[in-house]
Amino acid sequence: MTGLLTEYLPILIFLGIAIGLSVVIVIASLVLAQQRPDSEKLSAYECGFEPFDDARGRFDVRYYLVAILFIIFDLEVAFLFPWAISLGDIGMFGFWSMMGFLGLLTIGFIYEWKKGALEWE
Repeated sequence: MTGLLTEYLPILIFLGIAIGLSVVIVIASLVLAQQRPDSEKLSAYECGFEPFDDARGRFDVRYYLVAILFIIFDLEVAFLFPWAISLGDIGMFGFWSMMGFLGLLTIGFIYEWKKGALEWE
């Protein structure tokens, strides 16, 4: 049992060093950095305007449609590169499996198009 636990000792040492180093870096940045917040630094910068409502409010359905659209294209790219590299090894079954997958993604894309997720207002 102790032989098995000693195999995990390097991992625990690495985690201890990583946690210790991260704490030291955060504390050093708080101590050494100049802390002079002003209105410009505290202003909203992501969207360009101040938040005007509660963050737990309802989102427009187009937000979710854009998320689905991202997943469709992200999956397509994530699976197309390895498929293209191994196409010579997987043969016709792999080719038609990918065609089925791309057909399913095309159906999702057409659904998004019909719902108006591609129309920006």
